[in-house]
Amino acid sequence: MTAAPYNYSFIFKYIIIGDMGVGKSCLLHQFTEKKFMADCPHTIGVEFGTRIMEVHGQKVKLQIWDTAGQERFRAVTRSYYRGAAGALMVYDITRRSTYNHLSSWLTDARNLTNPNTVIILIGNKADLEAQRDVTYEEAKQFADENGLLFLEASAKTGENVEEAFLEAAKRIYQNIQDGSLDLNAAESGVQHKPSALQGGRLNADSQTTKEGCSC
Repeated sequence: MTAAPYNYSFIFKYIIIGDMGVGKSCLLHQFTEKKFMADCPHTIGVEFGTRIMEVHGQKVKLQIWDTAGQERFRAVTRSYYRGAAGALMVYDITRRSTYNHLSSWLTDARNLTNPNTVIILIGNKADLEAQRDVTYEEAKQFADENGLLFLEASAKTGENVEEAFLEAAKRIYQNIQDGSLDLNAAESGVQHKPSALQGGRLNADSQTTKEGCSC
């Protein structure tokens, strides 16, 4: 029996938000392609990528929308917040201004997503320790005070990139299991695909796609 081309139980919608130049698109490209793109133009509007991974024994397809950080695109990108199950809010550990703007990004995320959207704070460019301008401790305190998951990561080396997407997915799956996330709600950001459980096996990393990349 031939396996279906996509064998997954759930679809989770993610958005990636944060200031221009913090490495949002590079994080996405590292996650979907396992490669670092050093020189890529800033995102105009949104970019899109997908990957299937295993979460607590279930195959989950992540549909990830990478949004532009420039203020002039905020009106466009805000429409992508709706129906997001997870949000990666990114700042650059070497640029304090990107950290200082997190409250604004968080306000948008809280106002435009559903109350159960899982938000994870990502301090990107952890490989540039010598240029650090934001301490781990203060970012962790901000995350704790606002009920966010938190990791520092490096899109360049791949450090904690996989973990960032996976930790958010684990929390979303937990919300499904405990009933706090209503799968029947259009804004949940999750689709259940029970029929996809039929058929053969599929490696969690074998279906990775990315449509464009820009940092």
